[in-house]
Amino acid sequence: MTPPEGAVADFVNGGELRIVAANAVRLPMSLVARPEIATLADLRGKRIGTSSLTEGTAIYTQIVLASQGLHYPADYEFVLAGIHTKRWEALQAGQVDCAPQPAPWNFLAEDQGYKLIGEVNEFIPEILFTAVIGRSSWLQANRDVVIRFINALIKAHAITNEPARQDVTLPIFQRITTPESSTLANRALGYMRDMGMWPDKLAVPANALRTTIDLMIRAHLLDEALRSQALHAFDASYLDAACTTVG
Repeated sequence: MTPPEGAVADFVNGGELRIVAANAVRLPMSLVARPEIATLADLRGKRIGTSSLTEGTAIYTQIVLASQGLHYPADYEFVLAGIHTKRWEALQAGQVDCAPQPAPWNFLAEDQGYKLIGEVNEFIPEILFTAVIGRSSWLQANRDVVIRFINALIKAHAITNEPARQDVTLPIFQRITTPESSTLANRALGYMRDMGMWPDKLAVPANALRTTIDLMIRAHLLDEALRSQALHAFDASYLDAACTTVG
């Protein structure tokens, strides 16, 4: 289970990788700014931490700030600050003025006086954020295993999406995010669930896949001429079979 861009690029180049199901179809992150920055418009001339200059957080940030008439590189600067934990350190050290941060680290920052000035999900409402990926030869040779695995994930998503089952999900979520704070973990889990991060029956929405491909083209990770071909990186046969057998 991983972001699907590599599988899409591999597929259009004749490779074996295929998308067989969705895992997450929302971007659960906020633009976190230093306390004196109140709005997105205040980021003009500021330094924004990111993990890449051409992919992921950089693209998401550009889309959000373009809504305010701010464009890179004329109106703000990107700083390669690393993954979310490193971006948090850079914010605290004053090395950057703002950074996109996933839950629950966005709420951790807010609790310490930083401002959440933009929700990425509001500007990119649906995307194939992470997916179930496999090699086509292995998938074909192990079809029964793949279908049973997807079936199990469908049941797990149903539990995760049910607030009444937090006795099961919250301890797991807390262990892998913020072991020191059940309050932060609870808030982040609800935030993700409420935005529809985990799709029912691991469905791959057509618009989510198109958005992923659009952003790959924007990042020069995929040629525009390959847009239609890229859509076929998703092999729906395994998910269709799993959905007919899920109990």
